[in-house]
Amino acid sequence: MNPAAAETPRITIGDREIGRGRPVYVIAEAGVNHDGSVERALQLVHVAAEAGADAVKFQVFRAADLATATAATAEYQKESSGDSQREMLARLELGDEQFARVRSYCDQRGIEFLATPFGVDDVDRLVALGVPAIKIASTDLNNTPLLRRVVQTGLPLIVSTGAATADEIGASVARLREWNAAGRCVLLHCVSGYPTPLDAANLRAVATLEHTFAVPCGFSDHTTSIMTGSWAAAAGACVLEKHFTLDRSAPGPDHAMSLDPAGLREYVAAVREAERALGSGRLGMTELEQEVRTVARKSVVAACDLKRGTPLEPHMLAVKRPAGGIEPDRLDALIGRRIAVDATRDTTLTWDMIE
Repeated sequence: MNPAAAETPRITIGDREIGRGRPVYVIAEAGVNHDGSVERALQLVHVAAEAGADAVKFQVFRAADLATATAATAEYQKESSGDSQREMLARLELGDEQFARVRSYCDQRGIEFLATPFGVDDVDRLVALGVPAIKIASTDLNNTPLLRRVVQTGLPLIVSTGAATADEIGASVARLREWNAAGRCVLLHCVSGYPTPLDAANLRAVATLEHTFAVPCGFSDHTTSIMTGSWAAAAGACVLEKHFTLDRSAPGPDHAMSLDPAGLREYVAAVREAERALGSGRLGMTELEQEVRTVARKSVVAACDLKRGTPLEPHMLAVKRPAGGIEPDRLDALIGRRIAVDATRDTTLTWDMIE
């Protein structure tokens, strides 16, 4: 069976059902913008909760396990973080006890705690913290050992697709299907450019992913715009992920391409406004339209004074406001029939006036 022919399922994260027709699940991506400080991590949770995000997400790793001593930083990270990726990452680590504090504070604030693991041991750390789902970074789309361990947890997966070819995305989803895990997976369209220019966002890819793989899809947003989330919602995204920080001018790899607290509030508010505007998609008249329908639609009326028993001819009839009488699309059915009452010009005709 072609997966695209199947109905896109919904999945559940915590107490939230996610998929087409459900409210967009907004993940505020704190990432490593705590700069290795648990106090800043707690402040980020506060900001995410105040903004109305559904979840706040961090990154769980041990620098020595994640990068070799000679691994270089990305070009956009060099100015603030230097040349050594491992040294940069070491400054951004939080330990298990610190993450336990963060998770506890998330519970207090009523916001889900999520995190991205980068190795098998990191998955176990997250399971111990009781996360409701696990995020897979774009860079680990083809990391079979990591994916296999995440699948073994039985938790929902949120998988980013940045910097991957279409064939690589397809191969990753095929693995998840083989492991009976695709039914609990969300794919996130992602452009691994930091920041992503608007003309590279390619939001139509959200619908392409959903059509191709028949799983809920969303957008991992690396633009600096507060509007891209609402546009992605209109393009069909059911999950959004957006970086934010306490201070965009702070040193560190991701601060400059993140939203500040006010920007995050605006971002979430714009998404919710887009949801209200998108509506249910059902066709048909709404109660809101009833008044305009009554006063602005038209009826068949007498175009001249008519005597009882007169056979009706086209020149004797006109179409005018308001509604409530014989509808204009039935005018032809009146021709040749007789009027059963005297009617003056502009009288709205009804079927009980026709013989």
